[in-house]
Amino acid sequence: MYDILYNDIFLTQNSFPMKEWHLEHVEKTIKKFITGLSETASIWEKRQHKRYGTIANCCKQVDYDLKHGVTIDEVIQVLHKVKNDETFAPVLQSENAILRFNEIEKYVLSLKNPSTE
Repeated sequence: MYDILYNDIFLTQNSFPMKEWHLEHVEKTIKKFITGLSETASIWEKRQHKRYGTIANCCKQVDYDLKHGVTIDEVIQVLHKVKNDETFAPVLQSENAILRFNEIEKYVLSLKNPSTE
């Protein structure tokens, strides 16, 4: 009896303890990529954006989060939320933002259906 109690209390495995954090990270990464660089960016922000603001880096961050417990369906839900939620409406106002959103959406959907590339 004590063995069963011990296993239930102390040996419960959590394979992805920071899954919620990684899901938030996906949302922040996608939002930051779609937003792009502001008109009044400093030299430091321009340099960081040139280094880390590319589609390749965004895809790498999404892949990292997928490895740590976030599912592709959850990433698609985040994309749907960004596209349809009114809190993200200011983010998608420029034409460049819509193009960047389409890029990341295309990448995520290619992960969902890898044979249809």
